[in-house]
Amino acid sequence: MAEIIVVTSGKGGVGKTTSSASIACGLARAGKKTVVIDFDVGLRNLDLIMGCERRVVYDFVNVVNGEANLKQALIKDKRFDNLHVLAASQTRDKDALTKEGVEKVLKDLADEGFDYILCDSPAGIEKGAFLAMYFADRAVVVVNPEVSSVRDSDRILGLLSSKTRKAEAGERVKEHLLLTRYSPKRVEAGDMLSIADVQEILGLEVVGVIPESPEVLQSSNAGVPVILDEASPAGQAYTDAVARILGEERPMRFTTVEKKGFFSKMFGG
Repeated sequence: MAEIIVVTSGKGGVGKTTSSASIACGLARAGKKTVVIDFDVGLRNLDLIMGCERRVVYDFVNVVNGEANLKQALIKDKRFDNLHVLAASQTRDKDALTKEGVEKVLKDLADEGFDYILCDSPAGIEKGAFLAMYFADRAVVVVNPEVSSVRDSDRILGLLSSKTRKAEAGERVKEHLLLTRYSPKRVEAGDMLSIADVQEILGLEVVGVIPESPEVLQSSNAGVPVILDEASPAGQAYTDAVARILGEERPMRFTTVEKKGFFSKMFGG
């Protein structure tokens, strides 16, 4: 049975689509049949980060409206045969999606034998974000370690616990916290919230800590999710996060300032 995971946040620009792309690739690399859906109708960035923007013919809204079937709209990833992308529409507005239409697409994807359905949510609390989270079994809440991002994510947690199908049935969506753009140096200097600070405010377990890294932007611009850059700390951190989502225990890396050794101090290494 397919598990539906929403990747969400309160604030825009925190790395949600980057995270969706990397998590999807990580799940596929682990042998799971995975599809990732872009719910950001009118903007559409997931296909760019996945490197398949030129192959979009039909989109999510076309399928919801019956203008195309799933097989026509799903784009198979170039790197993994078991990974597919369903792009958002760039020409419709947010009202193009309906609860009934989204439910049918998710059911059809489950019938296709997908293990994981990832919903890349728009930021905030408008209709697209509500529909992305409504059917979720699990939520990955993407947060930057700054007060405004954490406060906005607290509002998202309120919606997850009250406005989802699981909440209506008296159940809970399992929530995970993914911290992005984390800089141990800035935490040490008092310029950024620590992991413990964010956990305390939101009351969530951390599934991953993604360090601030230039490779994230470079990878996105190249249409290659950063998880596939195994030399990059961010890529390694996303790999760890996916392993934890799959139930594996891994120690947190890249969360403390590296202390320079004697020779590094002497020779400026």
